[in-house]
Amino acid sequence: MNERPSVAKASGPGRLIIAVYAIFALAASARAAFQIATKFADAPLAYLLSAFAAVVYLVATVCLASRRPGSWTAAVVAVGIELAGVIVVGLLSVLDPTTLPHDTVWSVFGRGYGFVPLVLPIVGLWWLYRNRPGRGVRSRPGRRDDAGV
Repeated sequence: MNERPSVAKASGPGRLIIAVYAIFALAASARAAFQIATKFADAPLAYLLSAFAAVVYLVATVCLASRRPGSWTAAVVAVGIELAGVIVVGLLSVLDPTTLPHDTVWSVFGRGYGFVPLVLPIVGLWWLYRNRPGRGVRSRPGRRDDAGV
């Protein structure tokens, strides 16, 4: 498949989505770094999951902002992993709280972050679907799509 970079992906609402991902990448990275540096022995699994979440947010941010070939696919994978992580860690933290005695970014579906970690990948996947490669931009009548039609 010949994937063409999407200009629309990083404009309008896409910029807001990218900004939120960047904020979460920064917040999750800082939280994980602090937790691992100061109290890793207390809950290593929880703190490693926070670090993993930080990496996922960082990769998603870079891929969402990029116009390089392959970035759309990489963004879908990263955001999909994020959604799966939020659901799995969220369920695990609700059904068996002793497994993760300390909160992660994704604990209780992101309750500590106003449930944004649960909503963000859904919005991100929707945005990526709306701006998938090969889909012409037809937001106004008479506007040419990516194929020049």
